[in-house]
Amino acid sequence: MAQEWCVANVAPFEAELAPCERPQAALSASQIEGRTLVSLISPGTEMNWGYRNGPFPNTQGYAAILEVERVGEGVQGVRPGDRVFAKGQHRSWQRVEAIETRPVPEGLAPEVAVFCRLMGITMSALTTTAARPPDGVLVTGLGIVGLLGAMIFDSTGYRVIGCDPDEARRARARAKGVAVALERVPCEDPAFAGQIGLALECSGTEPAAVDACRAVRKGGEMILVGVPWKRTADTPAHDLLHAVFHQYVTVRSGWEWEVPLQPQEFRRGSIYGNFAAAMEWLARGRVDVSGLYEVTSPRRCQEAYQNLVHHRGEVLTYVFDWSTC
Repeated sequence: MAQEWCVANVAPFEAELAPCERPQAALSASQIEGRTLVSLISPGTEMNWGYRNGPFPNTQGYAAILEVERVGEGVQGVRPGDRVFAKGQHRSWQRVEAIETRPVPEGLAPEVAVFCRLMGITMSALTTTAARPPDGVLVTGLGIVGLLGAMIFDSTGYRVIGCDPDEARRARARAKGVAVALERVPCEDPAFAGQIGLALECSGTEPAAVDACRAVRKGGEMILVGVPWKRTADTPAHDLLHAVFHQYVTVRSGWEWEVPLQPQEFRRGSIYGNFAAAMEWLARGRVDVSGLYEVTSPRRCQEAYQNLVHHRGEVLTYVFDWSTC
C-alpha cells in the first residue's frame, strides 16, 4: 500500500509533511473515499489557529478536491473516478460522507474548483442580506476572502467599494474588476452618502468595523466576516455603539452557518448549495481567481505558511498539489 501523507503543524509556526495512515475500518454505507488532488490553505483560519496555536500536532484544512476511488453501498450519484469537492484536510486521501460533497463541473481545473470553499463564506451573506442591486456594498479588508466577496457582489450587480491600507491589495482588486478601491473607509465622503446598504467587514479589526458602521446608510447592515482573532486596537466600545445606534445599523456575525448545510424547503440558500453555485460561477468565468494563488507541493508547506505569515510574494494563498507526494 502506498504511503499516505498529511501536513502536520508540529509546533507554533512550524509545519511539515508527515506520514499518516488511512483508516482500516470499512467504509460506511454513506461514505466515499478517494485520493486528494488538491487542497487549499485558508490563510485567516489556518494562520491564526492550528499554525499559531495548539494543541500540537494538528492537521488543518477544510477545502479539497478528490478523485473518488470507493463508495459505500448506499451511495447514489457518486461513482469511482468522479471528482468532487469536500471540506477535506491537508492530506493525500479523504474519507467523507457522500452528502457532504459536490461534483466538480466538467473541465474546471481542481486548483480553481477548490476556491468554492472560500467563496462560500461571503455567498452566505449574499443570500441573506436585505441589500439589493444596485445598492452599494463596502468591503473592508481585501485579503483572499474579502477580495472574493468583492468579486462576487460585483458580479451580481452591486456597486462595490473595496478598502484596504495595502496598495498592492487595492491594485489587485482593481485588476479584478473592483472599480473603487480606497485606502480608507469613506465615512464622511459625500460621494458615497446614503449609497452603502451593506458593509462586509473582512479584516477582523475594530477600527474597520467602527468605520464601516459609520459609512453605511441609515438602516443598513454590517456583517462581520473577518474573525476578530485578537485585539488589534484600543477602540472604545462606545464608538461602535454610537455608530450602530445613530445609523440604525443591523450588525450580525458573518458565520456562513446561518444558512442550512443542505437545501431545505422554505429556506433561501444552503452551505453546499453555495459551494455548487460557486463552482458553476468559476467554470463560467464569472469569478476569476487567476493570479490570486500559487500551486505548490505539500513538501513545501512550511515555506508556504511562512510566506503567508510574513506577507511575502505576490499571491494571497496557496494550493497544495498532492500529486507531488
